[in-house]
Amino acid sequence: MSDPRETQYDKLPEGRRAGELSFRELLRFAWRQITSMRTALVLLLLLALAAVPGSIVPQEGVDALATTRWREDHPTLAPIYDKLGLFDVYGSVWFSAIYLLLMISLVGCIVPRTLVYWRALRAEPPRAPRNLARMPDTASYRTEESAEQVLARAREVLGRRHRVRKAEPGEDAVSAERGYLREAGNLVFHLSVVVVLVGFAIGGLFGYKGGVILVTGDGFGNTLTSYDDFVPGSLFTPDQLDPFSFTVEDFEVDWLLSGRAAGQARGFSADVRYREDRDAEEKSYDLRVNHPLTVGSTDIFLIGHGYAPVVTIRDGNGEVAYNGPTIFLPQDQSLFSFGVIKAPSAQPEEIGLEGVLYPTFGMTEDGDPVNLLGKAANPLLSVLVYAGDLGMDEGGSQSVYVLDKADAEQVVDEDGKPLRLDMRPGETVTLPDGLGSVTFEGLQDWQRIQISQTPGKMIALAGVVLALAGLLGSLFIRPRRVWVRAREDADGTLVEVAALDRSGGGEVAPVLEELVAQLRGNQPLETKRNETS
Repeated sequence: MSDPRETQYDKLPEGRRAGELSFRELLRFAWRQITSMRTALVLLLLLALAAVPGSIVPQEGVDALATTRWREDHPTLAPIYDKLGLFDVYGSVWFSAIYLLLMISLVGCIVPRTLVYWRALRAEPPRAPRNLARMPDTASYRTEESAEQVLARAREVLGRRHRVRKAEPGEDAVSAERGYLREAGNLVFHLSVVVVLVGFAIGGLFGYKGGVILVTGDGFGNTLTSYDDFVPGSLFTPDQLDPFSFTVEDFEVDWLLSGRAAGQARGFSADVRYREDRDAEEKSYDLRVNHPLTVGSTDIFLIGHGYAPVVTIRDGNGEVAYNGPTIFLPQDQSLFSFGVIKAPSAQPEEIGLEGVLYPTFGMTEDGDPVNLLGKAANPLLSVLVYAGDLGMDEGGSQSVYVLDKADAEQVVDEDGKPLRLDMRPGETVTLPDGLGSVTFEGLQDWQRIQISQTPGKMIALAGVVLALAGLLGSLFIRPRRVWVRAREDADGTLVEVAALDRSGGGEVAPVLEELVAQLRGNQPLETKRNETS
């Protein structure tokens, strides 16, 4: 016999100190912590918080140009953000770690609860308590029918909407239970979170997202070299690209001309002609915001628009060194835009233009230039001129939205001030020192097109539907137990009925009244509510 004074610490294996865990015990402890519901909720909150930087800090996979500008504007913070992975939040190690831990935690929560629920689903309702009068909601009446008749009717009535316990010899009560789907709703809701996460994971691994800016009238073929930016999934392969092509034939904007939002676009649409493959019949589609064109497994979205000034640059020899539309990027909702134009073939020196576009130019009372509307009602192109080496012959890649001015000199006017060309459509300005001339021919529209494949989107959608179904089930299904006992004595048969709402807050009295009404016929009824039970 062991000494009753012996403590659990006295039973520790030799060499073990109090509080020490073996490797197996440590793994079991870690697993219990990770798979607890509290941990799952904390991880879900962390995942939501981790996604916040992705909507605040420019992401390389979404807008590489905005990321580049942010780096230039914040030279001190940019290296820190790079180390933290804030420019690619959803592909960072720490975000993936939270994602995977949440998946493990949810699965660890769901599997044991499912096993418990399965056992409860197969188990019979519990026996009736010895004293039904102590239940929170009870009712009783007397009848001249035998106890056997009352219990038989109770089984028939309760069997319509409840699961009834099998009858046993000598048993004087009927036990029934309903509302098993409430726990199923909870399990489905938790499972739906896993399904949604799996759907997003599949899309992130096997899908891709790319973007391209097209001037109205330009075409696009779905090849890797046609994209301005392209972010593939970890397991993406080029043979996933659908062999479609399309051309933006026309573009229309519905402008707001009054109210607080005057000058902004109410909506815009692009008339697109496309082929699903090289030999397919050409079709048309009205591409609008939130109305993507789906070709095969690829979705094509219209997500933005702007202006491309058409500029002609003639060099000092009178030759055309540059001609065509140049995409200017909007700086605000009024489409006040910034851009650069490069003419590396100009002679005797390369020519570069850097400046802004006012779609509807105006002046404030103080004489400062301002853009009034997004609609091109009074366009003005205002650019500075640079001449010299633009760095385009060095062999490295160079952004079309950045002008390398390291080895170029700014052109000045007769007064020695920086030469600024303010041109309206159709105007031509001659450059000093025999550099040539610049002509502002007019404006064309451009469209920002996003092209993506998200293989797991239907799985994620199914997860959302499951979440809604599970949530409705857990909110509106009320688990309830009901007992009916019948005992014969000298005065007849005493029938006692009790009900218990297991979810709390449910109104049981109407349920009792309905059940007793079906059992007793015209017998007098006595009901009681035990508030202290």
